Amino acid sequence: QVQLVESGGGLVQAGGSLRLSCAASGFIVSINAMEWYRQAPGKQREFVAGLSSGGRTNYADSVKGRFTISRDNAKNAVYLQMNSLKPEDTGGYYCKISSRIRDYWGQGTQVTVSS
Repeated sequence: QVQLVESGGGLVQAGGSLRLSCAASGFIVSINAMEWYRQAPGKQREFVAGLSSGGRTNYADSVKGRFTISRDNAKNAVYLQMNSLKPEDTGGYYCKISSRIRDYWGQGTQVTVSS
């Protein structure tokens, strides 16, 4: 069974940058979208960024201009470049790959931004 593995999280000061990676353990057929979500302590999981199969990107207003989503189709991998990080960006970050058949979720990677 295909699994998604995230990496790249960590502790960073406000204003710093991190690059998250999400790689699939196997090939996923008919991908519709690749997305990143985050969940802060005590809050619901929220959408951060998305990339459609056609290359269209979509971002939450709170991260527009600071975060960039990209992909490597050959590796079934999706990335999230996060710049100008703020303390409110702190949380667990989860990747999601939606295919025609099912959705896949990663286990999450923690991002902590100190003020």
